[in-house]
Amino acid sequence: MRTPPAPRGQTGQDGSEAGPRSLLTLGTIAALAVTGTGLAVVTLLVLIGFVAAPHAGFGLPAVLRTAAMLWLVGHHVGFTFRGAGRIGLLPLGLVVLPGVLLWRAGRWVTRVGGVRRLRHVGLAALGLAIPYAIATGALGLASRSALASASLLQAVAWGFLLAVAAGGLGAARALAPWGTLVRLLPQRPRAVVVAVAGGLAALAAMGALVAGISLAVHLHEAGTLERSLAPGVVGTVLLLLLQFGYLPNAIVWAIAFTLGPGFAFGSATVVAPTGSALGELPALPLLAALPPGVHSALPGGLEPVVLAVPYLAGGLGGLLLVRAAPALGLDVAPMLGLVCGAVSGCMLGLLAAVSGGPLGDGRLAAVGPSPWQVGVVSALELGISMAVAAGALNYLALRRTGALPRQPGPAKPDPTDPGGGAHVIYLDSRSAEEAPAQGKPPGPAALP
Repeated sequence: MRTPPAPRGQTGQDGSEAGPRSLLTLGTIAALAVTGTGLAVVTLLVLIGFVAAPHAGFGLPAVLRTAAMLWLVGHHVGFTFRGAGRIGLLPLGLVVLPGVLLWRAGRWVTRVGGVRRLRHVGLAALGLAIPYAIATGALGLASRSALASASLLQAVAWGFLLAVAAGGLGAARALAPWGTLVRLLPQRPRAVVVAVAGGLAALAAMGALVAGISLAVHLHEAGTLERSLAPGVVGTVLLLLLQFGYLPNAIVWAIAFTLGPGFAFGSATVVAPTGSALGELPALPLLAALPPGVHSALPGGLEPVVLAVPYLAGGLGGLLLVRAAPALGLDVAPMLGLVCGAVSGCMLGLLAAVSGGPLGDGRLAAVGPSPWQVGVVSALELGISMAVAAGALNYLALRRTGALPRQPGPAKPDPTDPGGGAHVIYLDSRSAEEAPAQGKPPGPAALP
């Protein structure tokens, strides 16, 4: 009896799975649902802001256009304003809303599409990312006005990348827990992933601690600045949401600070452990942690403590590397530590690039850490510390288990050898007397 074909998005009796066309259809539905839900949430916030602070001449089209712009800002899409220049310093915290929605969409596409194998997760992610990128590009065109215009290339590119990353992770998580997915990797790549994740997590925690301490020290200045703005009740809530959105940026900048290169907030400015030089800052209470002017190094000998943070994070990464892959050679463990440092440097350089950006074409055209400086310095600091820690801990583990390779010792004498294993030199006592008789020139022994 012939097996009837399976419906789209389901598995048949022969184990066949949903095809690419079915996943693309489901991905299109999920992409439209994510875009509609996100726009609805952002539009509600914009309406609250317009009601709290009404502006003459702004109607429903302006509200919808502003909501579309904010939704694109959540995808890290920059805007160019007429007379002001490009705005690229965007809050990374806004990525959470589209990221969570795309995560849920990836899980839904996997379940409804009947995906059962890990290698088909990529097809599900692409089926979601392609229509989602088209939707973000269409919003970029629709949000343009005479005052502001979004970057169409960034709208399409960041929409696609975010959908692939968040949707793909959600699709993979729908198949199995994280522990099972990590155990599917080979031993050494799994160890690298664990070490990099642990080192970056420790560095992020210390960066958050440094940023929190700096803000707590200048909390009085932040409160004074907020009261001078007089935003009102609703304005205060929206201002807090905006500052929460910039908290990930602040953590990345604090990481760059602990690494050594620091960051800039305007042309010819720097904030580093060795000192800082800043001009006037925008009226944002969160920036009260960066007092303007020229300041010396950290007080109380805190500079060595701050600069030691990356090495401590690298040491933790080396420990996790050895624990995840205990059977390593003496030379393999340090090499994997250097690889982990290089991967961490690339990721931190990317985070530094997306955490900063211009605020117009004037003095604040350069804001944030330098991506290449953060990438190179973090790769060296984390790589060296991970290599040293992994090499030392792996050596101790091999020595404790008795798995160290033995060095070849001196050869023992053979008891059956009459010479005892030593080299024997045979001398001919007649050679010195017979040499002149044979017409040979006398040797050194014939000299007086």
